[in-house]
Amino acid sequence: MNYQLSRRSFMYVTTAMAMTQILSGCSNPGTILQILFLENSIPPQLIGDFRKSVDTAKKIDFQPQTQLAQIFALLSNLQSDNQTNQNTKGLLEKVFDRSTTYPGLTTLGDFWLASAIKQNLIQPLSVKDLANWKKIPTSWQKLVRRNSQGNLTTDGKIYGAPYRWGSTVIAYRSDRLDKLGLTIRDWQDLWQPELRDRLSLLDSPREVIGLTLKKLGHSYNADNLGAIPNLESELLALHRQARLYSSDRYLEPLVLGDTWAAVAWSTDVIPLRQRYPEIKFIIPQSGASLWADLWVKPQPTALLDEERDNATAIEKWIDYCWKPQAAKQISLFTTGISPILSTLESEDLPQDLQDNIFLNSKVLNSPRSEFLFPLAPEIEQQYQELWLKIRQSG
Repeated sequence: MNYQLSRRSFMYVTTAMAMTQILSGCSNPGTILQILFLENSIPPQLIGDFRKSVDTAKKIDFQPQTQLAQIFALLSNLQSDNQTNQNTKGLLEKVFDRSTTYPGLTTLGDFWLASAIKQNLIQPLSVKDLANWKKIPTSWQKLVRRNSQGNLTTDGKIYGAPYRWGSTVIAYRSDRLDKLGLTIRDWQDLWQPELRDRLSLLDSPREVIGLTLKKLGHSYNADNLGAIPNLESELLALHRQARLYSSDRYLEPLVLGDTWAAVAWSTDVIPLRQRYPEIKFIIPQSGASLWADLWVKPQPTALLDEERDNATAIEKWIDYCWKPQAAKQISLFTTGISPILSTLESEDLPQDLQDNIFLNSKVLNSPRSEFLFPLAPEIEQQYQELWLKIRQSG
């Protein structure tokens, strides 16, 4: 089995792979604007409806990408092109057909946003005057307002346009746990002795340390780990429960029955349940980490000079994704939820969305659940040092 499960594993894909993506996505002569999106995060019918609804002279080429890491690597390579010398630039121009284009808009996860801004890979968006920007809940507007270092600031520029979200959950094998009379309702249940060596954990210090912080009554974004009693001992105890750490293959052992519970991202678990009804999930009552998929605009490079007049088409697409009908399609036909839905009356939603666990969760729609915000370098170092210490403990 080979599941494409990784959301947040921060790894770089090789330049060759990224360039292959560009070439394979730019085979349509005459294309003016290319939009890269995370595969399965936008329903195909939404793209078709958009093409019919807008009057634009621009041709728009939508290209799905299988991994957020792929997109981040592509952004890095585009920016590198801008810094190459003239000879290299000339060589690149020979490789690429000038009738094609480079991405004018891409999907990116909120976890990657700070790094993309800090590395000057993306530019601010001009969306605050769009009709549907005003419908975005305030908490979401705050998420994408950043300074030049990628940190949140109330008067920052808008670097991302959120179009769907989800959370971490605990997935578990109901058939195995029911036989033992075990229940899982919150993070603390992962420490049950019966789960020793039966737990899959994400290979992410922010997620694993974060869920332990939640167990102890603290924030995912705690900024002084040394001041939290029992944090290290609790992490060591959780480490002894784990059979494996992974951010891309962590659900395979659950399917096989080698593990009985897994910390998981909602987008990975939802489609899995359709094939394996014995796999269920819960939203931890003390709160979960949230994630968001955003539209971001790559920095213009020397190879993008001809495409700088794409702003109108880009704004039309972003605004279209925030329209109620589009928001409903995203929420019905992908594994994420549009932030726009929280502004709609329940009776205006299809029954499937009225019953949606994520949309109705009091936990996810409360301060108990949090985005993973950027940390100051010295705090980030605390997380890394503690993570390394725990992982090396044997």
